[in-house]
Amino acid sequence: MSVLEIKDLTKDYVDHGVVVKALRGVDLEIEAGEFMAIAGPSGSGKTTLLNIVGGLDSPTQGTIKIDGLSQAGLSADQLCDLRRDKIGFVFQAYNLFPILSAAENAEYVMELKGVPAAKRRQRVKELFEQLGLSDYINTMPLKMSGGQQQRVAVARAIAAEPAVVLADEPTANLDQSTGESLVEMMRAINKEQGVTFVFSTHDPMVLDHADRVVKLVDGKIVSDERKRAG
Repeated sequence: MSVLEIKDLTKDYVDHGVVVKALRGVDLEIEAGEFMAIAGPSGSGKTTLLNIVGGLDSPTQGTIKIDGLSQAGLSADQLCDLRRDKIGFVFQAYNLFPILSAAENAEYVMELKGVPAAKRRQRVKELFEQLGLSDYINTMPLKMSGGQQQRVAVARAIAAEPAVVLADEPTANLDQSTGESLVEMMRAINKEQGVTFVFSTHDPMVLDHADRVVKLVDGKIVSDERKRAG
């Protein structure tokens, strides 16, 4: 079953009076439970693609369906609801709220969805145990290392059980060992809970862990390779 359907996606923008074609007719289907990466050099369009899929930017043309729901014609409020209910985000810069504890950050999306407090706390407790964060439930983000903050961001992304998690260069600000540990944890969550992950990355380590690698060059898909799931 396709959790994400992208058809004829195009994105143009104007830079100093020049039209730049960031995406050129991208067609892509992603199945539920995939652990896949969108690769390509800087400027290839991979972050633009994730931003549009996540409703953080709008396409020039084309259609996107997430879990069967189309983004087309949605109001700003409806698009916010779609992001809240169907999409988890892991950003390069963590994007945690500094005034909230690690657990409060992880509970945030669930709170927006109206999940009862006791259920939120239990869900975060279980995720923190899986992510090696049990000792940091009440810790403020600025007291944590980059790797710890990114694991909190992963917990936040998956806590509300979204249809897909979009991870934009999640290892970019981490050292090699910390980055690999993070990706291995995400891979374990993918296998055990069936969470769908879509990365944008040029990190060879992330590409090695992915079951499928889609390569973008100049806004076009130039290859789509699937590896045997292991």
